[in-house]
Amino acid sequence: MASNDGGFVPPTISDTHLPDILPWMTDYGTGLGKQMIMIILSVVLIVWFFKAAIRNPKLVPGRVQFFAEGFYSFARNTVGRDIMGEKNFRPWVPLLFSVFLFVLLNNIFGAIPFLQLPSFSHAGSAYAIALIIYFTWIAVGVQKHGIRYFKLAVVPTGVPAWILPLLVPLEIISNFIVRPLTHSLRLMATMLAGHMIVVLAGSGAQYLIVVQDSILLNATGVAVIVGSIAMYFLELLIMVLQAFVFTLLTAIYIQGSLEADAH
Repeated sequence: MASNDGGFVPPTISDTHLPDILPWMTDYGTGLGKQMIMIILSVVLIVWFFKAAIRNPKLVPGRVQFFAEGFYSFARNTVGRDIMGEKNFRPWVPLLFSVFLFVLLNNIFGAIPFLQLPSFSHAGSAYAIALIIYFTWIAVGVQKHGIRYFKLAVVPTGVPAWILPLLVPLEIISNFIVRPLTHSLRLMATMLAGHMIVVLAGSGAQYLIVVQDSILLNATGVAVIVGSIAMYFLELLIMVLQAFVFTLLTAIYIQGSLEADAH
């Protein structure tokens, strides 16, 4: 990007998001935009993929069935059973499996040409899915322990009574305010940062190659493009890791609600 005097103007966050296609209000992000369309698209693609995978199941799976079973086994065993334990994990496998695939695909959108925008780089998307998980693990705790759950969640056992006035407010802030915020912002900030790096590298390379007349700067622009290939694969890894971390924390929070009386 270049300014009127020919200098480089780095992209801003507003440059990384397109305007809403059908704005419902005047504020950005309140209408039907590219990210909302991609979220809807992710649901359609996930349903289509698994319908295709189970259409003709075989004892020796084909390529599509193999990948579908691999995703399921990962969510079931690596996240569900290993984190929640043999006693609790089975009823929660569908949720963990759905969350992992949904977050993963919406992250991977940022690495697909022409789409090139991770859905969760927008705070609203990250807040929405984190709130769903937030109310889920609270509901699980209340269902399992009744209203006593809120006491179990904020009053540590085995702690002297005189220190509780200090610890209880900290536990309330940590469990019911900080936890959902970090659950969402960790995902959003990581996806936004990676997207910003891609936009910055692309606009910087364009400026060095197209605008500048120096051969050295042109070569530097080419080097930026070559280096961005490595950044691309690193970003792919981060996208997968963030989907895993988000699902892992979901399992941890639900397990904590189920076993709140054991703390």
